[in-house]
Amino acid sequence: MQRSNYTWTLDLPQGSRGWLGTGAVVLAVVLVLHWSATGAQLSLGKLAAGLPQIGDFLGRTMPPDFSILPRLLAPALETVQIAIWGTLLGVLLAIPLSFLAARNLTRNRLLYGATRQFLNLTRSINELILALVFVSAVGLGPFPGVLALALHGLGMLGKFFAESIEEIDQGPIEALQATGARPLQVIVFGVLPQVITAWIAVVLYRFEVNLRSATVLGMVGAGGLGFELVSSLKLFKYQETATCIIVITLMVIIADTASSRLRNAIQRGASH
Repeated sequence: MQRSNYTWTLDLPQGSRGWLGTGAVVLAVVLVLHWSATGAQLSLGKLAAGLPQIGDFLGRTMPPDFSILPRLLAPALETVQIAIWGTLLGVLLAIPLSFLAARNLTRNRLLYGATRQFLNLTRSINELILALVFVSAVGLGPFPGVLALALHGLGMLGKFFAESIEEIDQGPIEALQATGARPLQVIVFGVLPQVITAWIAVVLYRFEVNLRSATVLGMVGAGGLGFELVSSLKLFKYQETATCIIVITLMVIIADTASSRLRNAIQRGASH
């Protein structure tokens, strides 16, 4: 029988001062957790008392009303369309900004800092809030959902793209610059070949996230399955609500499986 050997890779505190410091850190963590639990009003008692209500709601959703499936086809396709265009526009907007937000490519500190803060701003605003803003600007429908996902995705993707650029090998870039290559040539031949695999993987993951988010944006009038979900809840048609949730879950599972296989195929291809 083969025995596994495990090694503790962290250094243990040395001496009484080290153990006192570690104890102080642990105590601080416990106090912060207690403080946050108090502020969040965590209560197992309230949860236990509310379980019958949860059970009553779930009971009202059974059995799901599958007769509405044909009616959900168009909203489901609309949700996918929102996710596709929200992702695509986010990528197209994030790519140029990522080069400005990469410390190793942007020599102007002011431009670098301003771009970074803009990316921070766009990803700090929730998609629902952005969707509400765009609904007020362009009206109800899937278009405000696309714009909300694109703007939020711009911040998320731009940050990841920029950090990927900062981690690349500087050798090819310096070699191109030494030969007098222009900035665009440096990007195309020195930067993109090193980051494209990671970028594709994160774009696929972002599409999964946008598909989930698109189902929620319908709650504020941005189209898709979320609109059908909220409508059924408002009309107390809980069996239709269950069907909407099942369809959304299946869509997310399919998208997750497909994108995971694509990411694995891309990563295997890059490793050969």
